[in-house]
Amino acid sequence: MALKHREEILAVEPYVPGKPIEEVQRKYGLKDIIKLASNENPLGPSPKAKRALRRLINTAHIYPDGSCSALRQQLAILLDVAENQIIFGNGSDEVLKFIAEAFLCPGDEVIMADPTFSEYQFVTRMMGASEILVPVKGFRHDLTAMAREITDRTKLIFICNPNNPTGTIVTQDELDSFLRDVPNHVLVVIDEAYYEYVTSNEYPSTLPLMHKDGNVLITRTFSKIHGLAALRIGYGLAKYEIIHLLERVREPFNVSALAQGAAQASLTDLDHVRKSYVINNQGKAYLYRELNQLGISFIPTEANFILLDLAQDGVSIFQELLKRGVIVRSAHVFGLPTYIRVTIGTSDQNICFIQALKEVLAGENCN
Repeated sequence: MALKHREEILAVEPYVPGKPIEEVQRKYGLKDIIKLASNENPLGPSPKAKRALRRLINTAHIYPDGSCSALRQQLAILLDVAENQIIFGNGSDEVLKFIAEAFLCPGDEVIMADPTFSEYQFVTRMMGASEILVPVKGFRHDLTAMAREITDRTKLIFICNPNNPTGTIVTQDELDSFLRDVPNHVLVVIDEAYYEYVTSNEYPSTLPLMHKDGNVLITRTFSKIHGLAALRIGYGLAKYEIIHLLERVREPFNVSALAQGAAQASLTDLDHVRKSYVINNQGKAYLYRELNQLGISFIPTEANFILLDLAQDGVSIFQELLKRGVIVRSAHVFGLPTYIRVTIGTSDQNICFIQALKEVLAGENCN
């Protein structure tokens, strides 16, 4: 008998990450590379996190605390939530996978924006459910249109806020109005991976929503402003009844001791978070000025990346930038063939990107 697979997995498209630095170095024979493709913190981890990692490496032979007890207690106090309202994942991606495994069945429907973070589509298809894509309006979530798509088959709604790849936000008033239209059989997942970078005073305060009657789950990560992307640690926040179900599909020891310790240290380093926030805002202002001078359209962002329209084939621009040692993200994977997404870097990295972009747009040969 031939080996049988689940038919649902054939609908799953494997995630395509940003180009790794080593690959670009090998392919183009370059030494100096800047990576502005994956929305990482260009400052790296907190010095306190680095010290914690050096200390913890000596206990790498010991299994981690499977329930992340110390980190759980620390985060609960910081956010003023109960410890049993938190679940930790191997990155917030794994928390999204928990949600799908706990709640989705074949035939269920999941509503999400288009474009948005591809992981939502991944976990939906993995469980045999169907995604309902609602086009963004002015590059922002169209919550009114999303509400119209809710049916008896709807199980989940994903809201990425700020949205990846557009950098736009849903406001407090918009979210409150939307949630009033969501029936009790639907779980609303609000992905706040980039919330620490937001400057708008209209950004929602979502933690109080956990204590209301509606079903709301918030995901956050240590990968972005905390600079711990390589360690893979994120978390979800919801009322106990929801978290309790997610814990049933969580693997034991899913978060390493190094990740837990670095996350704990990061939470105590407000100076590093503040510095990262300031550097991001300064870089954003610089890139806005330069892009405006070049006549390039872009979407104003509340995150640490900018989506820009080059009015020509974005993949070609992406490839030409690679030859100059600048890695960005071609937005054709988001259905935006003339766009690229660039992470806001350090001052030097931003200047390098703009110089390389000018060369590419001017048609200069790369020697």
